[in-house]
Amino acid sequence: METVELARLQFAVTAGAHFLFVALTLGLATLVAITQTRATLSNSPVHTRMVRFWGQLYIINYAMGIVTGIVMEFQFGLSWSGLTHFAGDVFGASLALETLVAFFVESTFLGLWIFGWNRLNRWAHLSLIWVVTLTAYASAFWIMISNSFLQNPVGYTQRGDRLELTDFGALINEGALTAFAHVMSAGLVVGTFFMAGVSAWHLRRGTHEQEFFRKSLRLGLGLSLPAVFLAISFGGVSFDFMQPTKIAAWVGGTERLSEAQAQMAAQLGPGDYLPPAAAVQGSGIAMMALAIVMFVISAIGVILMSFRGAVQRSRVLHWMLMVAIPIPFLTTIAGWLFRELGRQPWAVFGLLRTEDAVSHVTQGQMLTSLIVFSTLFGLLMLVNYWLLARTARRDPSEVALGSDKPIETPAPALTY
Repeated sequence: METVELARLQFAVTAGAHFLFVALTLGLATLVAITQTRATLSNSPVHTRMVRFWGQLYIINYAMGIVTGIVMEFQFGLSWSGLTHFAGDVFGASLALETLVAFFVESTFLGLWIFGWNRLNRWAHLSLIWVVTLTAYASAFWIMISNSFLQNPVGYTQRGDRLELTDFGALINEGALTAFAHVMSAGLVVGTFFMAGVSAWHLRRGTHEQEFFRKSLRLGLGLSLPAVFLAISFGGVSFDFMQPTKIAAWVGGTERLSEAQAQMAAQLGPGDYLPPAAAVQGSGIAMMALAIVMFVISAIGVILMSFRGAVQRSRVLHWMLMVAIPIPFLTTIAGWLFRELGRQPWAVFGLLRTEDAVSHVTQGQMLTSLIVFSTLFGLLMLVNYWLLARTARRDPSEVALGSDKPIETPAPALTY
């Protein structure tokens, strides 16, 4: 593999792994905020315990996402200095805002929420989790603004070999907002399927916490159907903002591809401007097929949920929801591949080719960093899976978050 291919593969591994953490974080943050709102309004002990249980899972995933996100930021300087030199003055502004939101505002208020249990007024504590959730949305918003600029560059002027930002408001366009709404609804799908699947596992095993996991399953499953519907709807609207070459690759056919190639060549001069059609079609078909599967599962689950006792006793429902936990993750990765592969061979569509965006590093250096980052991210994903599975299997009474029990410190041993 050439250096540019190694750099693309490295970014695909790091960005794809990070996006899995982000999707679950967005979904769980929303569900925890909704649950805590119900607990605060009703003073329900069950919902308060639900906040602690699902909140601890959220914190674990959030912490791992922060680690992978930091590495993601380094990628632009390590592997894509050509991109940052050419367009960093434009899309770097929204990336900087994302960093400020995620690493200052969101992290600060999350820390207050974690350590504010049993110390803050319940209404103040509720406001903290909503600030955390809204800043998580804001973080995703600025990331999608940056990504949408790469897909459809606007609001700039070119001076020599650099772009300068001339209209910040132009970055916040309809295409970017549609992509953001699609990502947000996809994150909620991931969170709802995760909550419903974990709850189904406990109910299938005959847990004594029947009311706890019955309510959790109903919340996750009940929100999954509208979340899937919104994700599909916004995904469909996103096709209106796709590049002509991506549309041609998705539709397929020699005539359509030749027409798109001729149009780009007439505009930009000789060159190959077509994305890999097979990869675009494969990822797009996988995304849509899995989305239909999720919609069917959600619809069947909601129907079964309407029958009294089905949530607690239906083995078919429990098995279906447990098996479905990985499906939203696979769907989001397929959707991300469809969006990014369709932009090729451009790093900034129509302005900067991917091969010109790579840093001036040797093939050996890029291969070494690919191996290091892939190994690191693989270990982080395994650790995250182990921690999530270990915590999700526990009884809700064993959760440490929000516990008012004093920490017992062993007495020091006597020495002579």
